[in-house]
Amino acid sequence: MPPDATSDTKTVQAPRLGEAAYDELKDRLTRGAYQPGDKMTVRSVAESLGVSSTPARDAINRLSAEGALVYAGPKTVIVPFLTEEDLREVTLIRVALEGLAAEQAIHNCGPDHIEALLKIQGKINESLENKAYGEALWHNKEFHFLVYRLSALPHLISLIEAQWLRVGPSFYGLYPEFAEARHGVRNHQMAVEALQDRDGTALRAAFENDIRDGYRRLRSSLRERARISA
Repeated sequence: MPPDATSDTKTVQAPRLGEAAYDELKDRLTRGAYQPGDKMTVRSVAESLGVSSTPARDAINRLSAEGALVYAGPKTVIVPFLTEEDLREVTLIRVALEGLAAEQAIHNCGPDHIEALLKIQGKINESLENKAYGEALWHNKEFHFLVYRLSALPHLISLIEAQWLRVGPSFYGLYPEFAEARHGVRNHQMAVEALQDRDGTALRAAFENDIRDGYRRLRSSLRERARISA
């Protein structure tokens, strides 16, 4: 291969590696794979994603610029903690955006989608039984976004993903209480029933209830952390 062609290949591949690392790290944050306060070093991110230090550093820098990660010191990047005010704002936005996406999804949902949702919910239930909360959170995003993507409104999905990026790391605060009370399970069951009945209003209500139930639990978790820290 000519030298100039080799150079061109490297030029194309490097940005792709950086973009892939950014997308993967962003996705993991939205799924609760990292918790507030976790340190995000270049080495740990590179090892976790299976990439070299350059794309890992680029991903961290991009997410820091977007506010998904913050500097706790000159060279220390961490997953930020949400304040109660932040959580309230995120929840208000999520209720509006995700409720709309769910309601619109009713027009494009078929039997195959419902079957897929039931399989995902089965994985969530199994994870909760095993107290594997990280796995439950992973599948929870699959459930929500399968429905949201059925809205066929890609810009709306991007707005929703931005809010999940803010709140995702705090989702661990839902457990174990949220698992024991099965709030999310009931709301997901209501969502599937609404899809089967082709009832957009009920589907929107199911997702709004899920978000509000999560908000109440996360608010309690934040208050408890503040009490312990005081």
